[in-house]
Amino acid sequence: MPVELGGHILPVWTGPMAAKKKSDSPRKLNLGCGRDVREGWINLDAMALPGVDVVTDLSQCAKTPLPFEDNSVDEFLLSHLIEHIPDPLPLMQELWRIARPGAKMQIRVPHGAHDDAWTDPTHVKPYFARSFGYFSQPWYWRADYGYRGDWQPELVTYAVPRRRFAGQMPAQILEQVDALRNVVTEMTVDLVAVKPLRQPKKELMQAANIKISLVE
Repeated sequence: MPVELGGHILPVWTGPMAAKKKSDSPRKLNLGCGRDVREGWINLDAMALPGVDVVTDLSQCAKTPLPFEDNSVDEFLLSHLIEHIPDPLPLMQELWRIARPGAKMQIRVPHGAHDDAWTDPTHVKPYFARSFGYFSQPWYWRADYGYRGDWQPELVTYAVPRRRFAGQMPAQILEQVDALRNVVTEMTVDLVAVKPLRQPKKELMQAANIKISLVE
């Protein structure tokens, strides 16, 4: 059962992966998994649902570290999680702490200009392609928010409806993404953990590549 302290849920290992938490095999975290429990992954959620291995409140990472060693995780999945987190920087910094150098992360999130970004009343923040640059260090060349993580966004994939955009060139679709609402149904963002931490310098900023995916 989860342990509560001061109104916050403390991380507790509950599932069968608990016995393997110090294994040398590749470690993959499925964060905010809900009912999407994945075999071969360590599944984390705020609720003690069936199959959840670690019960923890991911919005409290500034106060409660995750129960993993530094440089111990190879891969992260955040599927429709981050839009529920009021302050994502402590979470991303904590994930950077436990990430091995070069660890992979995939974030799936509604596009900020789609109705799905706000239909769920528990969504608290919209995200756009450039939002993810703020999870790296170089983007803080002008302001310091106290964030000490460094995730480089490498690829942003826009899912757009095939029935509307089949036959259009990527440049045409991107122009509509920037000008219209309800074009991109979902963004998938692939990031890499950069260690050691880069300097907050403008010349080190790198833009992610953009890919268009036609979906049914």
